[in-house]
Amino acid sequence: MFVLFEETGKFLAGRILSEADSSLQVELDSGKRVKVKAANALLKFEKPGPADFIAAGQKLSDEIDLDLAWEFASDDEFSFADLAREYFSADASKPASLEQQAAALFRLYDAPHYFRRAGKGRFRKAPPEILQQALAAIEKKKQVAAQIASWAEELGRGDCPAPIREQLYKILFKPDKNSAEYKAVVDASRATNTAPLDLLQRAGAIASPYQFHWKRFLFENFPKGTGFPALQAPPVKEVLPRAEVQAFSIDDSSTTEIDDALSVHGLASQGGNGTVTLGIHIAAPGLAVLPGSPIDAVGRARMSTVYMPGHKLTMLPDEVVQSYTLQEGRDCPALSLYLTLDEATLEITGSVTRLERVPIVSNLRHDTLDNTFTEAFFEAAQLQAPSDVQWGVEMTFLHRLARHLKAQREVVRGKPENFNRPDYNFKLDNPSAQEPQGDERVSISTRQRGAPLDLIVAEAMILANSIWGQWLAEHGVPGIYRSQASLAPGVKVRMGTKALPHAGIGVKSYAWCTSPLRRYTDLVNQWQLIACTQHGRTAALAAPFKPKDADLFSVISCFDAAYSAYNGFQSGIERYWTLKYLQQNGITELTATSFKDNLVRADDLPLVLPALGAQGLPRGARVRVRLGAIDEITLDISGTVIERLDTAADASPEAQEADPGDEGEEEIAVGPISIAVDLGEPETAAEPAPAG
Repeated sequence: MFVLFEETGKFLAGRILSEADSSLQVELDSGKRVKVKAANALLKFEKPGPADFIAAGQKLSDEIDLDLAWEFASDDEFSFADLAREYFSADASKPASLEQQAAALFRLYDAPHYFRRAGKGRFRKAPPEILQQALAAIEKKKQVAAQIASWAEELGRGDCPAPIREQLYKILFKPDKNSAEYKAVVDASRATNTAPLDLLQRAGAIASPYQFHWKRFLFENFPKGTGFPALQAPPVKEVLPRAEVQAFSIDDSSTTEIDDALSVHGLASQGGNGTVTLGIHIAAPGLAVLPGSPIDAVGRARMSTVYMPGHKLTMLPDEVVQSYTLQEGRDCPALSLYLTLDEATLEITGSVTRLERVPIVSNLRHDTLDNTFTEAFFEAAQLQAPSDVQWGVEMTFLHRLARHLKAQREVVRGKPENFNRPDYNFKLDNPSAQEPQGDERVSISTRQRGAPLDLIVAEAMILANSIWGQWLAEHGVPGIYRSQASLAPGVKVRMGTKALPHAGIGVKSYAWCTSPLRRYTDLVNQWQLIACTQHGRTAALAAPFKPKDADLFSVISCFDAAYSAYNGFQSGIERYWTLKYLQQNGITELTATSFKDNLVRADDLPLVLPALGAQGLPRGARVRVRLGAIDEITLDISGTVIERLDTAADASPEAQEADPGDEGEEEIAVGPISIAVDLGEPETAAEPAPAG
């Protein structure tokens, strides 16, 4: 005697060796003996053998029409034997054969959308409405499977279906692995043995390499688009005194968010008595834009302006920026830091912070004045004040002060700052385009780090950020600080709420306060500074953010993430334009300096690349490199060292000695792989303030 039984969702059959009230001892065809609960024994039969019996039942079950079986089935609970009798027997009073019963059992188990299990071998038929929903879902699943197969076939032929093109960045970077589009790409990738990105690129899904990088950045950081809601800049309601100064700003011509300006009063050449007042004036949107306001929500969502060659995404709408920017010809609300100095020794003898309206006399521009205010100009000015050059007297004093402040910081820092490498300016030939398309002509120029005008602005801003950071701490008001414990290798710059030293810059504390139109951290710190200015020693009670405020830590976390993403994109897209520059100018070879491992840094371009033959070269060795193929999607380029241009003795000691504050390069994700991009020094005297 044989028995058909269910074991863990499978049907098995074997010879009965012994039988008790609650169980059976069964031997399978494999010879294995198992103990079967009596409740799991569904059919007993004498012939044919177990394997043939199951095969015959499964074959017959395929012939059962489920719709017809559902119609025949009782509305009440029934057994598989009941259904077999109703379906197969002409005479309902006679039972179906054992083979027919087995067929009915198998079919019932395989059709849960038609029949629900109600116990061992017992079922209930699904309600009509549930059955229709299940059948519709099954049909939809078939259609989706057919669609996936069709799309995968198209991709394999080199054509990209529109739905996949529309989901390109989601498929590549934030995939829904249950979506049909994603499954089609996976199936096509496996079928063609091609990486998904290569597959999509060959199928024409990527309009252009530039658009790939730009759209990916927007997808990851601006999923709702880059537009602003309709906002109106609130006016500054507070009546502010008018400052008795003539202030000027120094920025690039493309800069619209003018955050800072300077003024100098009391120079001997101006009739002073040896005591000079330096004014550092910062735009004060914090007087009108309040925490929790709609404009605040926009700034907090973006955290910073995003810079890139030929374009930028501002933190705040332009109409809001123009209401508070330090525009020449206007008296602008500002948070001013006034420092009293001895003109001869440059010793700071006092400081005061005021809220006021500052007359902005001039918006000076780097690109028109860099060739005027040069090192040679200031060397000559030490002998005779250049009264015939507008702002020449003030600039001469500011340059002397900047050099003095820099030297003081370097004493604290313990070593001079490394300005060996220049900054690079990118200019695109797209005068009418709102945003680049990726095929514009690009020019790359250099501006040496620490150039006179840069030095003047950088040192003034570092001074303000340091003094204001310490001032917040003295009032017991938390701020957002950047700190670095030491210059030891691997010690990173960190953000926090405590006034800790910044070893890389050489100051006791450093709080970003001078770019409230471009960085949200600066706007937050400005609110805190305004509270100190207005309330003095009770500022801790009036400030928007209190000590250990969880919301302040949230701002730091969000800003850190956003700023890192923005800087990574800026570096990656600048690398893209550097590669375009190579292509447009037919550059196949260049001179470079050994950096580390097998990496070299181009001497005249912002480009780091691996070079075959650079392994083992000392840091600072100068070489000529033949360039390889360029991949604009992965931003990859490699080279081969074809000539060494110096000897081991000639290698620059400065280049060989890495500045502990110099991160050199970082791994940033600009494509499907991580690419080494030269990010320069994260913290230098030139406070991070990208052009534009």
